Amino acid sequence: MWAAVRHAVVPHSHDTADIVDSALEASRRGMRALWISFTALMITAVGQAVLVAFTGSVALLGDTLHNFADALTAVPLGIAFVLGRRAATRRFTYGLGRAEDLAGLVVLAVIATSAGLAGWEAVRRLIEPQDMRNIGWVAAAGVIGFLGNEIVARYRINVGRQIGSAALVADGLHARTDGFTSLAVLVSAGGAAIGWRWADPVVGLLITAAILSVLWGAAKEVFARLLDAVDPHLVDEAERTLAGTPEVLAVDQVRMRWVGHALHAEADLEVDPGLSLSDAHRIAHEAEHRLLHALPRLSRAVLHVHPAGPHGDGEHELVAHHHREN
Repeated sequence: MWAAVRHAVVPHSHDTADIVDSALEASRRGMRALWISFTALMITAVGQAVLVAFTGSVALLGDTLHNFADALTAVPLGIAFVLGRRAATRRFTYGLGRAEDLAGLVVLAVIATSAGLAGWEAVRRLIEPQDMRNIGWVAAAGVIGFLGNEIVARYRINVGRQIGSAALVADGLHARTDGFTSLAVLVSAGGAAIGWRWADPVVGLLITAAILSVLWGAAKEVFARLLDAVDPHLVDEAERTLAGTPEVLAVDQVRMRWVGHALHAEADLEVDPGLSLSDAHRIAHEAEHRLLHALPRLSRAVLHVHPAGPHGDGEHELVAHHHREN
């Protein structure tokens, strides 16, 4: 309710400058989230690494490697956010917002590498068992890892969803699962306490499996964004908004895609064939204005207005055969 009141009384517009400012603010928030979470995870990982040297726990080693990897994913995402701020050029006419999607691929590679290292060390320790030292410190390290990752996960996911960054959300989900795998270190410490030498490497393998599960979930989100997937509810909302615009008779072929954390849309609108060009132009802008209000992450909409009914079919046929071939 407060947002609605504020929107009604505070002057606002949808000029290009305002859209650019919104995108820049989203990038700033993304950068702030990255570096804050990077610091928190690096502190967590360094603390765990010190304890690995004193305990010899392979499960803790796997968790530590993963936390280091998670912290380092801030680097490609940070580069992507910086590139996303650059203005469009004649070569990159949409700007470099999709660098975020490429950063998502780097994040996937880092997750896969950490899974491989953790799994390798766990198998090696199964073949050559070793006793765990300072078991109490291993348990403490597991708790530290859980708390550090959960704090980072909540922060990344919330900011990522607010600014529309799939890569940042995927990284946050990754950190959340890291937190639960850190708790598995407690199981490793408990097994060692009762003399089960195999418990530590087995938990290390379970942590590897958890990392692979995160990899699968993050990959689905990142590749969906690369393939221009959007939430169908966004399409439904766009269709309702456009159809509700005065003098729009029908809405055809709504298409949407993400470019970084900004949403782009295209649609065909049918209007009365008796309208003047000026009126059709006015209706298109009114529809765009309504759409920008309805979809907060929308940065631009390309709307094609054409006469309803058989009027204009001849003009459509000029390019229709090209569309069929594609």
